[in-house]
Amino acid sequence: MHTELQLSQATPTTLPDDLVTMVDNNPMVSSLKIAEHFGKKHKNVLRAIENLECSEDFNRLNFEPVTETIVRATGGMNIPAINMTRDGFTFLVMGFTGKNAAQWKEKYIGAFNAMEAQVKNMGLVPDFSDPRNLLACFEHLNGQVSQLQGTVANQSVRLQKLNRLEGADGSMCITDAAKTLGIQLKKLTQFMSSRRWIYKRVGNKNWVAFADKQQANYLEHDDHIYLDREGRERVSTRALVTAKGLVKLAELLEQPLN
Repeated sequence: MHTELQLSQATPTTLPDDLVTMVDNNPMVSSLKIAEHFGKKHKNVLRAIENLECSEDFNRLNFEPVTETIVRATGGMNIPAINMTRDGFTFLVMGFTGKNAAQWKEKYIGAFNAMEAQVKNMGLVPDFSDPRNLLACFEHLNGQVSQLQGTVANQSVRLQKLNRLEGADGSMCITDAAKTLGIQLKKLTQFMSSRRWIYKRVGNKNWVAFADKQQANYLEHDDHIYLDREGRERVSTRALVTAKGLVKLAELLEQPLN
């Protein structure tokens, strides 16, 4: 059972000028308002949000897809829109230029400040004389404890994995490294190539290491002899992943790839 905190006073929904709207106790602004006030087509605002070079976590926390209804002479029409937080708004409009854009930036910043001040002044403090609020607080704290325990457990597993990798003997080929890390070989080579760990020389099928990754002791080279199609001995150079390189790759692969 989940118990909602009972607030002693209601939260205002919008400011008089309707620039910023309160959504779940968070001041938000609609992409429709941005398009209207900054003199842009709404589809271009949505495209600008889609093309922002921010992390997935930042996007998820600050941009919320919604459906809004536009009333026209022919009737209402539902269209996709984006609600954004103060941080999302700031990230988006920082690239908007011009005198008119500067004026609207100031107005929206003022609206966000006013909304946040109103929320603080409304006395949004739970009434702990109500047993339901006490129960809700206990449930919230229990949830935080469970989340913390899960985080500690995950970190423990990760630490064990890194210790095992760091204790590995010698170096291994990229194929064996992919098996050890538990990912597909193609995914690992694409990842290492995009991060400038490895590359292929013209006419060579083997991956070789960038010099800085060798200097960091993440990779090393191995020269091995093979027979070509005519039975002649050839020497080929390939990149090997060191134990230190395995640990570094394990850390990088657990991060979001932007």
